[in-house]
Amino acid sequence: MFYDMTVVQFSKMLQNLTAILNKGEAFAQSKKIDVAVLLNSRLAPDQFNLIRQVQIACDTAKLGVARLTGKTDSAPKHADDETTLEQLQQRIADTVAYLATFSEADFNQAATQHVTQPRWEGKYLTGSDALIQHIIPNLYFHVNAAYAILRHNGVDIGKRDYLGVMPYKS
Repeated sequence: MFYDMTVVQFSKMLQNLTAILNKGEAFAQSKKIDVAVLLNSRLAPDQFNLIRQVQIACDTAKLGVARLTGKTDSAPKHADDETTLEQLQQRIADTVAYLATFSEADFNQAATQHVTQPRWEGKYLTGSDALIQHIIPNLYFHVNAAYAILRHNGVDIGKRDYLGVMPYKS
């Protein structure tokens, strides 16, 4: 289940993020707005801009999976120096490609894995708690913030863009 909740779902959400960024680019072109205006937009003065929201969403996905599987050293490093839509799209693609390197077997010990990060000052969560209490909410928070920034700026996106294609059954 950890594999489906991370690799499968995180990849889907990052691909949905790519799609809404593409709609943001089309909007900027149609309105003759420099896409950099959107990339540097934020909802509040003390909130990260769209660029940083995308960076953190990617970091949350790749580092969350890496930490759950005990493979933190394998996670790609990014300099957080993206300034263009193309660079952000590449970061998303690189993150999705990295997630694709994991298998269900990589998550065999995920529930009991000690997950930590520098900001937690030596404290840790079990893999189960980290996934439910931090990794999933953090990913959705930053993808949603990116969505909200674009929507606030007039990009014609909605819930279906955010959720993406649903695996309906007949």
